[in-house]
Amino acid sequence: MAVLTARGSQFMLDGEPFQILSGAIHYFRVVPEYWEDRLLKLKACGFNTVETYVPWNMHEPQPGMYCFEGMADVEKFIRLAGSLGLHVIVRPSPYICAEWEFGGLPSWLLADDHLRLRCNDSVFLAHVDRYYDVLLPTLKPLLSTSGGPVIALQIENEYGSFGNDASYLQYLRDGMVRRGMDVLLFTSDGPTDHMLQAGSVPGHLATVNFGSGTEWAFAKLREYQVEEPLMCMEFWNGWFDHWGESHHTREAEDVAKVLEEMLEAGASVNFYMFHGGTNFAFYNGANCQQKDQYEPTITSYDYDSLLSESGELTAKFYAVREVLSRYSGSKKDDRSSEPRNMVLPEPIGTAAYGRVEMAQRASLMQQLDALAIPVHRTNPEPMEKLGQDYGFISYQTRISGPRERQEFVVQEVRDRAMVFVDGLLQGVLERGNPTATTISFEVPAEGTELLILVENMGRINYGPYLRDPKGITEGVRHGFQFLYDWTIHCLPMTDLSGLSFAVLSELESSVRTVTEEPFFYRGSLHIEDVLDIKDTFLRLDGWTKGVAFVNGFNLGRYWNKGPQQTLYVPAPLLRLGENEIIIFELHGTADAAVMFVDQPDLG
Repeated sequence: MAVLTARGSQFMLDGEPFQILSGAIHYFRVVPEYWEDRLLKLKACGFNTVETYVPWNMHEPQPGMYCFEGMADVEKFIRLAGSLGLHVIVRPSPYICAEWEFGGLPSWLLADDHLRLRCNDSVFLAHVDRYYDVLLPTLKPLLSTSGGPVIALQIENEYGSFGNDASYLQYLRDGMVRRGMDVLLFTSDGPTDHMLQAGSVPGHLATVNFGSGTEWAFAKLREYQVEEPLMCMEFWNGWFDHWGESHHTREAEDVAKVLEEMLEAGASVNFYMFHGGTNFAFYNGANCQQKDQYEPTITSYDYDSLLSESGELTAKFYAVREVLSRYSGSKKDDRSSEPRNMVLPEPIGTAAYGRVEMAQRASLMQQLDALAIPVHRTNPEPMEKLGQDYGFISYQTRISGPRERQEFVVQEVRDRAMVFVDGLLQGVLERGNPTATTISFEVPAEGTELLILVENMGRINYGPYLRDPKGITEGVRHGFQFLYDWTIHCLPMTDLSGLSFAVLSELESSVRTVTEEPFFYRGSLHIEDVLDIKDTFLRLDGWTKGVAFVNGFNLGRYWNKGPQQTLYVPAPLLRLGENEIIIFELHGTADAAVMFVDQPDLG
């Protein structure tokens, strides 16, 4: 494998001038069965390199417990890329942003109130060291200096957007070198003074991230890095969506124009994203630039990129391929050839399986003990204090009576709470929603049972409010009186096998089931011919908000506020015969059935 160096303003690959033409594919957002398909399409477009982040929270879900299997098999992904003739750039810094839950940091860090994130905090760095002692030896044989495809590693990610602790960056850099990471090391930041000043590491390549304004961005980089190669480490050719927004798009011609500006300047580029993929399960992040503006990211990470969420070629693919084909001869590399001569993999295809009736349902509130062992606390503790990472959490207590009507207050809810009194829904409290319901109730002489179901909608992945514990993080009051003595059920939704389903009556399934409580609905999709197992899209018209599961795999969240109206179902999640479909619906449905269609609808 070739070794990448920087000589003056030029990248050199084994002593020959080299222009990095890279695209981002996150292995953790794509089912492993499709990695080869996406990588071959990357190469067919004219790229010579693939770039990926490495999410700490997926690889160390609990302290000292590691996962490098299935969608987390980063080693397999890198080796596959190398076998297909691609170089690899890896960004394994503790923090990745990426619109990923908590920016890739593990939620269990938040169990320690004294720990400080992304700085020279000894406790935080001890956790980083333990993780790097496992991760980096895995990467060592994959480095180009060891004969592997990895030509560069990132030290930290957009650190200048967060802090200015130079000793922290130096500690990460030294830790990488000490563990044998002897390929080119770099940083990436926005093209501004404060970001480049605080995010760069002396003696190492600095790169910039932008979506337009090429000349200005590279001129700013040149003020801080006079001679090194120019590189846009994140060329934002699309964008991501939040719930309740419109779907973001960008014209292919505009993307091609900015790319050509970079290539004309002799710069290298990494497309963010080449293929976005999906925030399966509860891995979507959230934005929050101001405390009262919490914005969770949707399940799809289509990103309006060169490949769609399901891997289909878009107009951007062809526009970019045309530009790259005109520049491919200017910087030779034995790993690439003319893009127009590349053969694309066979199309995977999609199928519309049609309507699936939800024949059974199970009440969440009646089966809390089947899903979780209850714990008792004086105060309503947040998820992280109880060892929970994602999903939902239920808090129950009893209020004595009689009491006059008073306002009910959850002083800080993260992120969305359904409040039940004696099993009846009183209203929903939403973080960042100033128009959310004001709840008040009186308590009869015999007292009342209070239950609060809180959904973690995604931890913040960028900005000043990165520290984002979930659940109820402060007190709960009826009037001015704080409530104590809580029974708590942690509901990560990783195992639904303990549920007992009852058959829906014909009346219940045919009319709107506006429920006063959340229900799990279950149905079965039957596939008769193995040749008919193709990608499909789950459409939930008439449903309100919840989570969908196929054969035990968590597809992610849905919400009728959009923009996303379908959930992507990759064919490898399906099987011949019966396929179990479970919908966890929070508010009720107009029709207890779902549709499997052959086209996505991202709004």
